[in-house]
Amino acid sequence: MEKFNWDLFWESFPAVFQGMWVTLGLTIACYVFAMLFGFVWVILKRIPFKPLQWLVALVLEFIRSTPPLVQLFFLFFGLPMLPGGGITLSPITVAILGLGVHFSTYISEIYRSGIEAVDKGQWEASTALNLSTKDKWFKIILPQAIPPTIPMLGNYLIIMFKEIPLTSSVSVAGMLLMAKEFGADHYAYLEPYTLVALLFLLLSYPSALLIKRLEIKMNRRFDKNSSGGAKKLSKGVA
Repeated sequence: MEKFNWDLFWESFPAVFQGMWVTLGLTIACYVFAMLFGFVWVILKRIPFKPLQWLVALVLEFIRSTPPLVQLFFLFFGLPMLPGGGITLSPITVAILGLGVHFSTYISEIYRSGIEAVDKGQWEASTALNLSTKDKWFKIILPQAIPPTIPMLGNYLIIMFKEIPLTSSVSVAGMLLMAKEFGADHYAYLEPYTLVALLFLLLSYPSALLIKRLEIKMNRRFDKNSSGGAKKLSKGVA
């Protein structure tokens, strides 16, 4: 049985560390895209036009029911083969588009739950105050809807970070691909893959603990302020 080679372990560090920055940058880019696109889904679903709502629901269900790896393969290998010349995207673009759209469907559900959790009286009071649609959303609804969803959004950030290695299948030079190439060059995969696992652990576990603390803090603040916000708005109506 071949022993663990510490020299190779440390030798693989520069390559894997270089891939780590790509992985972190790609995680942030995918997450920002997913958060923005999640709002688009929510807005589309709230438009009072049944055929559009059915179409959006069908698209969302299709995206959620399809593995992200299949979606990445379709974007990277399938689109260039479409009739009429197809569309060729760079690996980074495929990664951001594929994972961003996939996770936006879940994030849209978080937004929806946050919006629906706003007390009905808040909607009625903002209407009674004759607020514009913009003021109603940005001054009344969203300030109350978004804070309780922050812990859940944080959890999806960690989940997305752990899904980023899928992008190595479309040639994104993240940690996993760099470890694979190092292993192929040295005929040794145990050491670089061990390093990748350790780096994922070191980055994701503290983040999970931080988000857990944030969740507790936000829940306390939300419980404290929710009743106060309602009273304030009711006072304004009176």
